[in-house]
Amino acid sequence: MKRILILNGPNLNLQGRRDTSVYGTKTFEELLHELAARYDGRVAIDYFQTNIEGEIIDRIQQSEGTYDGIALNAGGYTHTSVAIRDAIAAVSTPVIEVHISSILAREEFRHTSMIAPVAIGSVMGFGLESYRLAIEAFLG
Repeated sequence: MKRILILNGPNLNLQGRRDTSVYGTKTFEELLHELAARYDGRVAIDYFQTNIEGEIIDRIQQSEGTYDGIALNAGGYTHTSVAIRDAIAAVSTPVIEVHISSILAREEFRHTSMIAPVAIGSVMGFGLESYRLAIEAFLG
């Protein structure tokens, strides 16, 4: 059984009620329930969300030997955090960058990802389905 960590950064605790025209109305609790049912017996999914950069880094560093992959939506830290980038580069756990919206179709300051160069791939613009697509990629 594959073990995947969905790791979310700032403001993603507001999913389902924040900027619903961009992010939709489904909550992460609903998504996690759907994913658990879909992958029952094939994938164990752990979930962690924080608004604190250092906690994201801690989880990435602790992933070695525990997870087969991390689906990471670093939120606004995607565009600013060299520290998260360096943490990803320092571990052997593969990371897929995930975004609910397409960062390339948004404001110009969102077009640059510090994470993409050290991730094995990126999934963006498919709403919460982006997380499922990342899991499918880990299943190969």
